[in-house]
Amino acid sequence: MAPRILEVGALKALAHSLRQQMLTRLQREGPATSADLAAAFGADRGATSYHLRQLERFGFVEEDVERSAGRRRYWRAVPQDLRLPRGAADPEVAEAARALGRQWIDRGRQELHDHLTNRVAGDPFTEAALHSYGGAKLTPDELRQFSEEYIAFLKRWQREPGQETPGSEYVTVLFHAFRSPADRRTEAAS
Repeated sequence: MAPRILEVGALKALAHSLRQQMLTRLQREGPATSADLAAAFGADRGATSYHLRQLERFGFVEEDVERSAGRRRYWRAVPQDLRLPRGAADPEVAEAARALGRQWIDRGRQELHDHLTNRVAGDPFTEAALHSYGGAKLTPDELRQFSEEYIAFLKRWQREPGQETPGSEYVTVLFHAFRSPADRRTEAAS
């Protein structure tokens, strides 16, 4: 699956918090109807239908025609490698990417906080989870290569909803690779 660098329209469409929640739910749990999603998020069914059409317009979701019957439409996430644009020169694209990036970081931070707060001794997932903080000295080309190798590794482990190994649960994986702010300050002082 080739990376999809999000353009401004897709960035703005995805930056809506309910759309982000709906897409995440479809990615993690599989197909659902607008009524299912409305109930899950305490939203109006008409609003969830509208937001699903917007997600479809930008290629994030599609109708699951095998499950759909009559007016009962099931939606599923389109598997893809979504990426924010790197160093966008267009201010509108840069701001839309920042807005979506902040949402992704906030969601990841909240999920990590919930995990750390609710760990249970003896729980197999608690025992298997790993938290690491580290870094390496890399050139920009090496950083790009490192990031691509990481994404390829993660993709090897991803499964579509319903195709998981029995006993699987969704695992959040956070990845941020960037030049450390302290190195930028040292560079500026030189």
